[in-house]
Amino acid sequence: MSGSRIVALGHYQPPKVLTNAELSTLVDTDDEWIRSRVGIRTRHIAVDESLVDLATEAAQKALANSGRSAADVDLVVVATCTAVERSPNTAAAVAARLGVPSPAAYDINTVCSGFSYALATADHAIRAGAARLALVVGAERMSDTIDWTDRTTCVIFGDGAGAAVVEAQEEGGEPGIGPVVWGSEPEKGDAVVITGWDPTISQQGQSVFRWATTKIAPLARQACEKAGIDPSELKGFVPHQANLRIIDAIANKLGAPDAVIARDVVDSGNTSAASIPLAFSKLVERGELASGDPVLLFGFGGGLAYAGQVVRCP
Repeated sequence: MSGSRIVALGHYQPPKVLTNAELSTLVDTDDEWIRSRVGIRTRHIAVDESLVDLATEAAQKALANSGRSAADVDLVVVATCTAVERSPNTAAAVAARLGVPSPAAYDINTVCSGFSYALATADHAIRAGAARLALVVGAERMSDTIDWTDRTTCVIFGDGAGAAVVEAQEEGGEPGIGPVVWGSEPEKGDAVVITGWDPTISQQGQSVFRWATTKIAPLARQACEKAGIDPSELKGFVPHQANLRIIDAIANKLGAPDAVIARDVVDSGNTSAASIPLAFSKLVERGELASGDPVLLFGFGGGLAYAGQVVRCP
């Protein structure tokens, strides 16, 4: 095989929407304070839906959009940092719900860069001949980790899931998933943490902001270079939906004037590993990207880990 390609996307968000006005009744904040700092106006919050529910809904939609069946899938990868169960892992639970007969199934936890890590490992498995059709999901129930009295974090995060169906690209075809650029700065790992058996998220906001706005754009350009494309040729840029100020700062430095920039964070908040496939799926669903368009995906955050690759739009 010469590589792999994304053949379809799908996404799911729980129906409950939490507005900035509602948050102002829980903590000392208001719409202007939130929007001026992180650009978020709403986020979706799971009430009755489990993490597996969110992941399964997104995966089902991706499969339906692909025209493939669960019986065709031989690899399931779920990127998440909010799994409650240690065993079975989320991927195995999703596979069981979907009726995938005997897949390789594993979870990846690199927090906000998780989907790009998961996509890269699926691509590598297909290139190595270990899989032919993979289901790659990013899913998070971030509301489980929130201290609703901490206005520096409770205004940021939301719940949701996005998924991609990835299949082998036949020999001679142009790979639809480019080489990954990935890594981490583990010495700064305490900048974003989720700790304890009753987990609570905390972060050093200014430290993360400086790191993301200075380090990520050069790494994103490396991903373009590895894929043999100049950033000016990109039709889309889907970064991790951390906050609007970070997204715009990276986009301004990237040098992709014709690219559609995903800004789903405004309506969905920061959904960690779910944010990239969620935003990407919405852009495709709305027709803002065309099949074959080169799109840069780039995740970054907790760890501090990062990963990104250029893909062709399904």
